Amino acid sequence: MDVLIVNAGSSSLKLRLLGANDELLAGSDVSLAAVGDWLGNRPAPDAVGHRIVHGGVEFLAPVRIDDDVVARLTALTDLAPLHQPKSLHALDAVTRALPDTPAVACFDTAFHARIPAAASTYAIPPQWRQRWHLKKYGFHGLSHAYASRRARELGAGPRLVTCHLGAGASLCAVADGHSLDTTMGFTPLDGLVMATRSGQIDPGLVLWLEEHVGTPPSELAATLEHRSGLLGLAGTADMRELLARDDEEARLAFDVYIHRLRSGISAMTASLGGLDGLVFTGGVGENAPRVRAEACAALGYLGVGIDAPRNESGAGDREIGERAYVVAAREDLEIARQTRAVLTTS
Repeated sequence: MDVLIVNAGSSSLKLRLLGANDELLAGSDVSLAAVGDWLGNRPAPDAVGHRIVHGGVEFLAPVRIDDDVVARLTALTDLAPLHQPKSLHALDAVTRALPDTPAVACFDTAFHARIPAAASTYAIPPQWRQRWHLKKYGFHGLSHAYASRRARELGAGPRLVTCHLGAGASLCAVADGHSLDTTMGFTPLDGLVMATRSGQIDPGLVLWLEEHVGTPPSELAATLEHRSGLLGLAGTADMRELLARDDEEARLAFDVYIHRLRSGISAMTASLGGLDGLVFTGGVGENAPRVRAEACAALGYLGVGIDAPRNESGAGDREIGERAYVVAAREDLEIARQTRAVLTTS
């Protein structure tokens, strides 16, 4: 089954056409308006797999898309106002170009849908939790699912902490292929320091800014989402640029980033009751040896150790030391796997 993978970005679509053996037949980033032309110049896929950021409490597994599913996905927009509309616009554009091709929605939240209540429940009144489904949802689930499965193929044990480190960043505690905890929460703002997102922050600080400074909610949201993280600390959201600098702001930003990363890894390990493998993936996780080395430097007590030559050189999926691995981010392979599974069993 040839599968077209659709991953919606802020202003374009990442389209990847995978063959029956997951070989890349074609791939490009295109605008919504150009989807029809791009698809018209290539063999028609047998199926389409869409990355959908939020499945809410309704979608706990991939699902074949029909009009009812689209309506239910649209109703979830309030839970992910920055991401869900992009996914829905992409879905509409591809459906218009391929109206008769079966399509499957694959959710970033679904991998975390069954984490224990102790890890997903906020200590807030039940009226809030039940009325608005306020809970930890977690994100990057497609990446965490693939990275953990691939690490097991490389020889890692069953208890893994997967580190998806890119512009967005999150950790996941994975036991025997199942998510037990993760650092992102009700929204993708929680957890690690990211490129432009603040990560974990005292909610009292936000309330203080609103009450005592008069900062409107829209400004708070824009600042925490787009003007914080590495950008807010050092004036750049690019880890490569940050690592090339040697000034006080850059050093502080890197130290804060690593401190939060180490703390998060330790917390995820506690959820697992031990650690058999630490897996780095994503743009930063794959391409920044210094980040991997510094993250692991204080984790010897978990049995993690970096082998410097293997960490600094080499390519592809590999073991880089004691209980430490690098895996290329391949959400497309996970989406293709889920799409085929849904369509061959329905």
